[in-house]
Amino acid sequence: MSFDFDKVNDRRNTTSEKWNVKDNELPMWVADMDFQTAPEILEAMHKSLDGGIFGYQFVPDEYYQAVANWFKTEHNFEPKTEWMLFSTGVIPSISAIIRHLTDVGDNILLQEPNYNTFYGVIEHNGRNVTNSELIYENGTYSVDWQDLEEKLSDPQTTVMLVCNPHNPTGHIWSKETLTKIGELAKKHDVLIIADEIHGDISMPGHSYVPFSSLDPEITKNSISLVSPTKTFNLAQLHASTIIAPDENIRARVERALSIDDQIEPGILAVDGTIAAYTKGHEWLDGLKHYVSDNRQLLSDYVAKNIPELSVIKSDATYLAWIDCTKVTNDSAELNDFIRQETGLYLAEGTKYRGNGNQFLRMNLATNKSRVQDGLERLERGVHQYLNLKK
Repeated sequence: MSFDFDKVNDRRNTTSEKWNVKDNELPMWVADMDFQTAPEILEAMHKSLDGGIFGYQFVPDEYYQAVANWFKTEHNFEPKTEWMLFSTGVIPSISAIIRHLTDVGDNILLQEPNYNTFYGVIEHNGRNVTNSELIYENGTYSVDWQDLEEKLSDPQTTVMLVCNPHNPTGHIWSKETLTKIGELAKKHDVLIIADEIHGDISMPGHSYVPFSSLDPEITKNSISLVSPTKTFNLAQLHASTIIAPDENIRARVERALSIDDQIEPGILAVDGTIAAYTKGHEWLDGLKHYVSDNRQLLSDYVAKNIPELSVIKSDATYLAWIDCTKVTNDSAELNDFIRQETGLYLAEGTKYRGNGNQFLRMNLATNKSRVQDGLERLERGVHQYLNLKK
């Protein structure tokens, strides 16, 4: 079956957060795709709605088996269904876990630049953001092992958030890197929370390693969070799965979710997730090839027409991390300028902290004609900005 990813879907005036912009603006910022989801998911959702009764639901065993089978097929690892818990979202789950499994004033460790929403989840819950900044050299990111262990050894550090694949850089952490992180966390009694929401969107020829697939001595000190919502553009589904191999940790997480009322599925969550995980393989394969082509289009265009920028090599996600070091050290200012002058709306790297002040993030999950339009606007905006700075 072929899927029409070239189709231009008009999302203006639909209460879309992404497309709540001016008429002349092109939004390529938030992680939200412009593609219609897999038809099999829509069919399952229609069936749910056509019943016309929207009472309380439970999460059946079929749901968890669908998750397990999906991972076996897509990621060569089959997590046990008894490790799993349903929750209404990855971020609400992380918030509940931090709130109920740590104390006010604890340090939550992450590696900047990192997904901006993490900062609010940590700080709004009265915990401290502790950063072990990634090393950036020759266009690639790596772990500063000495600094990481120093931060993990602080008695006030109780949790480390591992984002894999990494947002915003798109880097996939290797099995060796994840194992070393897990060993250090275990050594210093720091719980690992692995956000793997972008794991399904690895580019052709690449795959991510689920944290729960590592050695059991490491994984029993971990909580992983997965969801079909990024994979199939189902943010409003409000469905995710927690994978916690250790029984005691899983019981504590279940209690945290119950206290925060994050365990009851909405009308579309169960059937939509099952359909995605049982029938969405072919659609996902098409998506990954389409995004990969868009990524190549971006890299080629920038190299030819905007040599002042460079596109970081990425093996996952539909988000491009663009190095603006030769243009500015204030990507927020550059982003505002480009939006004002051309209507192109990207994400400024400053919100991701770390060295994000030198980067812009571009969402490539849209049809090629819009990507081409965005690149032409980017070229115009960057060169106007440079002329202004002369």
